[in-house]
Amino acid sequence: MRYAKYNELCSSDFAWLQDFPRHWRIKRLKFSTALVNEKVSVEESPLSYLGLEHIESWTGRRIDGEISNSEGLASSFLASDVLFGKLRPYLAKVHLAQQGGLISSEALVVRSNEELHAEFLKYYMLSRDFINIVDSSTYGSKMPRASWDFIGNLPVLLPEVTEQQAIARFLDFKTAQIDALIAKKKTLLEKLAEKRTALISHAVTKGLDPSVEMKDSGLAWLGKVPSHWKVIPIKFSLAIPITDGPHSTPQFYDDGIPFLSAESVKNDRLDFSRMRGHISEDDHAMFSKKYKPKYGDVYMVKSGATTGAVARVETHDEFNIWSPLAVLRPHSEKSLTDYLFYVLKSKPFFYSVELSWSYGTQQNIGMGVISNIRMALPPLNEQEQICSHLEPLLQKVEDQKSKIDSVIDRLMEYRSSLITNAVTGKIDVRDFPIPAPTAKEVCHA
Repeated sequence: MRYAKYNELCSSDFAWLQDFPRHWRIKRLKFSTALVNEKVSVEESPLSYLGLEHIESWTGRRIDGEISNSEGLASSFLASDVLFGKLRPYLAKVHLAQQGGLISSEALVVRSNEELHAEFLKYYMLSRDFINIVDSSTYGSKMPRASWDFIGNLPVLLPEVTEQQAIARFLDFKTAQIDALIAKKKTLLEKLAEKRTALISHAVTKGLDPSVEMKDSGLAWLGKVPSHWKVIPIKFSLAIPITDGPHSTPQFYDDGIPFLSAESVKNDRLDFSRMRGHISEDDHAMFSKKYKPKYGDVYMVKSGATTGAVARVETHDEFNIWSPLAVLRPHSEKSLTDYLFYVLKSKPFFYSVELSWSYGTQQNIGMGVISNIRMALPPLNEQEQICSHLEPLLQKVEDQKSKIDSVIDRLMEYRSSLITNAVTGKIDVRDFPIPAPTAKEVCHA
């Protein structure tokens, strides 16, 4: 869609802002806002605590879910304050508070004055160009942070407040439309994930022959399995006892051997971009005495929010792992490696993991418990047939997922560009017609 343009522009001294409408003013952010630095003891305050993990990146929405717990001091905020995550700013954690509360000290609490509308400020600080320039200023290699000294000196564009409000209303309307489209695409992704799990679950519990004689597995969560299959503890399918990484915290460096933990297990693969850090050759050699990664190993997260997530080792490069990852090394036949991975991805297996969770500060499952979870094991030739049967089906699901992911990425990019263009005066939305909400929309508001 083509939007109107401002007729009269003037040049900015800031390259990333380029030209902006002549009737807009430009000021340092610190002269239109105040940094609120009121620290409160979390334990002593009745206010609810908001963790940065509950602010959605690039949208500013508060994510539903269990409220974070914290200790020590946190920053207090009021309704209409803008909360800006200074830790890893490229994550774009920007939230307009709807009510008072407490937030991690890793967030800045920014309060606008009468010449800067809070909604406009939220979108301005959420714009792609603003995030990029803040990110360029960060310091610290492991946990990069931005400082208010830098952010406060950045320029903010100031239309009249009524125009700021019009821009904010436009962005509220358009981002809501985009978010609704993204939500529909994410629903399709959830259905694809369910389809994938169903395909795997049926294959590793019922086999491929619908006419085969079945028997009771003796396990309610597993149900009936082909009569000639074994039902055994998972440990009897492994080449070595289940182990894990070191329980001590190593020294991290900018370069060295990649060191992975639970956050590196993503979408059934090891994501090295989400590594915990790098360790030295000496630490790697020491940790490798307990466990050294091998191609074909299967990892299962055994503690934390993603307990039960799995991934295969698909590289011969050197790396090491931390204690939240349990290592399952199947016997050497490739079919068993792939079959074991599919078993761990099946719904019955995950259900058995959920039944075995224990809770401390977070959910977890012991390696001894994992070892004794029972699995249905067909003869080797059937394992090969099942894996060969699943591969093209799952690839088709993956191809569909990739197309939907690509659409979501484009929608998110459009969302970001629209925000940036609106708050920097690249488009004129003052006269954009926003339809009145329908009765249904009012009821759901």
